Amino acid sequence: MSTAVVAVVVTAVSTGGGCGGSGQTAKSIGIDGSSTVAPLTEAAADLFREHNPGIQITVGTSGTGGGFEKFCRGETDISDASRSITQAEREACTRAGIDYVDFQVANDAVTVIVNKENAWATCLTAAQLRRIWDVRSPIENWNQVDPKFPDEPLLLFGPGTDSGTFDYFTSAINGKGGRSRTDYQASEDDNVIIAGVEGSRGGLGYIGYGYFEENTDRLRALAVDDGDGCVAPSVGSVQDGSYRPLARPLFIYVKRTSLARPALVDFVDYYVENSTAIARQALFIPLTSAQVAVNQKALADVVASGRPSTPAPGRS
Repeated sequence: MSTAVVAVVVTAVSTGGGCGGSGQTAKSIGIDGSSTVAPLTEAAADLFREHNPGIQITVGTSGTGGGFEKFCRGETDISDASRSITQAEREACTRAGIDYVDFQVANDAVTVIVNKENAWATCLTAAQLRRIWDVRSPIENWNQVDPKFPDEPLLLFGPGTDSGTFDYFTSAINGKGGRSRTDYQASEDDNVIIAGVEGSRGGLGYIGYGYFEENTDRLRALAVDDGDGCVAPSVGSVQDGSYRPLARPLFIYVKRTSLARPALVDFVDYYVENSTAIARQALFIPLTSAQVAVNQKALADVVASGRPSTPAPGRS
């Protein structure tokens, strides 16, 4: 597992305890988790500190799974997540006495990427992606995906197993966790995946939409056909539900006890209330108006009662 810590405003980060919630001061906030969500949270932190220069924020990228491990040990205040918390993770938090509230902060399109020199593939079906990524897949060449494709080695790049993007893609394409092949070049760093595909004519990988949008000069995105024709990833196709099955929500999970700190409450309030502007600035897909309304009600409930509201079905 690769772990990077990005200092948004940092005075000190302990190498032993990470950006631990237990070590946070009244004006510091420790965040870790999804590398996909991290740029969004960093953008929120940058904008927030323009008006609150005394607040110290650290944003780590241990992956969604690694972030939840830290969160459920009480080491962080907020966990960035590109999937919902699992039953096992919820139980770990419960055993540790960690209560939380979650907010959806953006939408995402898990984006299938290929090399710029790839002129043969513009769209793959969900079934083709399943055959490519299945745990027993024999596919090593593009002409095994489609006989019309050239005799070109197919080199695969993707997130590691601590990644929520890995979990989501594997579940959506292969049907359940644990069904992904392992003979590919894996990294928790999306930039490593991008570089791998860029450097391999026959390369194929998958990343979050925001990372693709930042690198359109280096990569091409494939449309996906889930049975209703080829649909390319975009703001519109995600918000209208047509980009199936790879559209997904992105979350932050906030530790309830941390909400006793005014700085933390102010940051979460800023993040949630300004999620649309933050998402657009960071090249993410904003929430729909209905999703914004759900967030605003959840935030109002938390502020009014001091307790996390009941999460929406499927979110936690």
